[in-house]
Amino acid sequence: HGMDLPRRLQIEFSRTIQTITEDSGTEIPAAEMWLAFEDTYLSPAAPVQLLSHETTTGEKGSTVVAQLTVDGEHRTMTGAGTGPLAAFVAALQADLGIELEVVDYSEHAVSAGTDATAVAYVETQGPNGEVRWGVGMHESILTASLKAVVSAVNRHRADEHLVERHEP
Repeated sequence: HGMDLPRRLQIEFSRTIQTITEDSGTEIPAAEMWLAFEDTYLSPAAPVQLLSHETTTGEKGSTVVAQLTVDGEHRTMTGAGTGPLAAFVAALQADLGIELEVVDYSEHAVSAGTDATAVAYVETQGPNGEVRWGVGMHESILTASLKAVVSAVNRHRADEHLVERHEP
């Protein structure tokens, strides 16, 4: 797939794969591994989805107005920050109360040509220092990066739900 995964993301994802292989007791074929990757980071069924966004960047930084669905409910979120990514994170924090910090970010094109897709990877940290990666794909690098943040948000939320479920 021409995806050049950041090293620490590979490590995080390999844990997911390990869980699957331990359950099935077999090695996973590449195609299945890609499906697992998509399911983990790019799932269209994830509870938080980015529908669209408008970004304005001026002297004082960026403002983002984003349309999202959260657990099936449509939300409009607005945030401001030094750049579009920071503004988007601020919007998510204000609206969803998600404490999230983007600690690393990288991007690359998957295919050359007119229908080139950009892939963005963000490494995010939650309030307790837990690190979760997010991955986004889109023709636009900016949209891909915002989608990556949403992907990370979904991962953090999934963790929170896990914690809630285990409490007696």
